[in-house]
Amino acid sequence: MRVGRRPTVTLSCTFVHPGTPSVRKSDLRAVGYPSQVSDRRPSNAAKEPVLSVSLPTGGTVRPITRWGEPVMHRKLTPVTTYDEDLERLVADMFATMYAAEGAGLAANQIGVDLQVFVFDCTDGANKRVVGVVCNPVLTLPDTGDRNLDDSEEGCLSLPGAYTYCARPDWSQVDGTDHTGAPVTYVGEGGTLARCLQHETDHLMGTVFGDRVPSRARKKLYKQAEAIAEDYPTEWPAVARVSSAHDL
Repeated sequence: MRVGRRPTVTLSCTFVHPGTPSVRKSDLRAVGYPSQVSDRRPSNAAKEPVLSVSLPTGGTVRPITRWGEPVMHRKLTPVTTYDEDLERLVADMFATMYAAEGAGLAANQIGVDLQVFVFDCTDGANKRVVGVVCNPVLTLPDTGDRNLDDSEEGCLSLPGAYTYCARPDWSQVDGTDHTGAPVTYVGEGGTLARCLQHETDHLMGTVFGDRVPSRARKKLYKQAEAIAEDYPTEWPAVARVSSAHDL
């Protein structure tokens, strides 16, 4: 996932440590309009991220799989084995996400058919939250209780293209981390609420272009086509090409 290019209203957010019962939506409140936050490592967020467990490091940057590849459009295989292979995969996913300056990355975005995603983004209180989720179960408010956030959204698998995508400003994901320990993340606004939905969608075979009107989707593809030469097939394992689009 990539963060939209304009500032948006953010809301309070709660992170629940492993083993804590699920949290229900309550008392959402706007806290203002922050300056645009980097989706790599937010400089104005908490210096130390909220972590539930030590995360794998030292991964290898891999090429990002693009929309249109079959693995991007089908439900992925649940994680059943928590071993060194999974730990290496998670390390590679973090390395690739950071190299691409993303806020989240799903396994199929590096061509792997497993239900796991990683993320590093800010919550509604502008605090940095970093995590791994395997086999996520997404909970959203009932239709009548939803407040929609119609902000810009982008995807590393369609690099450089953005459009407005309405999503609930609250979401909860329950699953396990890369060690098999239960985790729950709750986002009330900020990038986190949107990211949890975006990445869970990926593991179900849905890209955010599936959630916008056809006219917006066509414009999204035109944006991507216009700057396709800036993003080599092996990006971000191979550096992005600088061009007039950066001006």
